[in-house]
Amino acid sequence: MRFDIISVFPEIFDSYFNASIIKRAREKKLVEIHAHNLRDFAVDKHKKVDDRPYGGGAGMVLMAEPLLRAMAFVIKKIGRKKRKVVILSAKGKQFTQLMAYDWAKKYKNIIFITGRYEGIDERVVKILRAEEVSIGPYVLTDGDVAVMAIVSSVARLVPGVLGNTESLTEESFGSGKPVSGSRFQVSGHFEYPHYTRPEVLMYGGKKYRVPKVLLSGDHKKIEEWRKQKRGS
Repeated sequence: MRFDIISVFPEIFDSYFNASIIKRAREKKLVEIHAHNLRDFAVDKHKKVDDRPYGGGAGMVLMAEPLLRAMAFVIKKIGRKKRKVVILSAKGKQFTQLMAYDWAKKYKNIIFITGRYEGIDERVVKILRAEEVSIGPYVLTDGDVAVMAIVSSVARLVPGVLGNTESLTEESFGSGKPVSGSRFQVSGHFEYPHYTRPEVLMYGGKKYRVPKVLLSGDHKKIEEWRKQKRGS
């Protein structure tokens, strides 16, 4: 099974994925893990990958275009085989053990985009048809830690990774129902959609625009829009 991770700080993963069970799984070629530096897909000399959010607000938002270029690079590497795209998001569905079993069974390639700063341009989710996932009802400084947790959970289900297969069949989580959880956590402090430059994103011959309300300058309407999106 192959995991690709798109991150602003890919070196974060070196220590964890080069130790213990996952290290042995990689050495046995049971699991592949590739971390990609998002800044490698920036086009300006400063390697810029984030910008200010439309509509105002604290912090910066990861731009769509570098992320889409990074994704195109990964897809070229793995081909069009069964794959899943996952974005670690504050408004994502809470990850569960049943999801881990499902992903390990269905997919040979999982691509993660890790959130950082205030989040990711919402258009990336739509274009890539990605699933937004959270690992719990709390806020982290980034999505990198969450990716390590999810890869650990899924990789151990790959046949041969664990020496004792009985440890899988005896796990109490395996037969339980998914735990309902909060939609907070991971890549930002707010759970409404974020957008940043450009105002009009061209991709695949289509135009993806920032919602007009965020360009209006009307802070009352922007806040109302954000409140609505928090509940959707």
